[in-house]
Amino acid sequence: MANKRMWALVLVSFGIMIPFAAPYMTLNPAASRTELTSAGVQFPLLVAHIATAIVALASGFLQFANRLRLRRPKLHRYAGRIYVGSVIVSGLLSLPLVFYMDDFAKATSFLALAVLWMVTAWKGCRSAVRKDFEAHRAWMIRSFGFTLVAVSARALVPVLLLTYAILHGFSLPGGREGMVADVLKANVGTGLILNIAIVEWIVLRKRKA
Repeated sequence: MANKRMWALVLVSFGIMIPFAAPYMTLNPAASRTELTSAGVQFPLLVAHIATAIVALASGFLQFANRLRLRRPKLHRYAGRIYVGSVIVSGLLSLPLVFYMDDFAKATSFLALAVLWMVTAWKGCRSAVRKDFEAHRAWMIRSFGFTLVAVSARALVPVLLLTYAILHGFSLPGGREGMVADVLKANVGTGLILNIAIVEWIVLRKRKA
């Protein structure tokens, strides 16, 4: 059952992230889904951030493959190094992108996510070096929860659109464009809160029980 849930999460994650990332991989600023104010600087940072985040997503899933961890521990360690390295690089690349965001709440959520993502990955790495594998697994679960905010933030968009419409009595005072713009300011923060709750209250608490 656990394997089926993991495979379902893999399929959903890449099913959401590949269509999102594909336009950026064309290296064409005109294909950007993010409004660009400096195509010469912002777009390359955005592409590099997304590409390394996809590497983190793929190598992160490998970290939780029990067969790989038990039968090929060396490959598990290599995948772990790739994961931590890609998280640190992607997280650092995301920091200057915050300054291109004109909405304070969105920028704050994005900044908090980047810092928490890097810190938990680093703590997971350091605990493995100290051979504290229980702490290592807990920190890596936390870190991967932050990796998956990229997925949950996008998966939550339909829910947030419906919530917005309900809260405004389906009147949409800013029109459809205004509704979508407001939702895209809130989805990262909402995904961040949701994933922290799932990891801390469901996954890690169940492991301690």
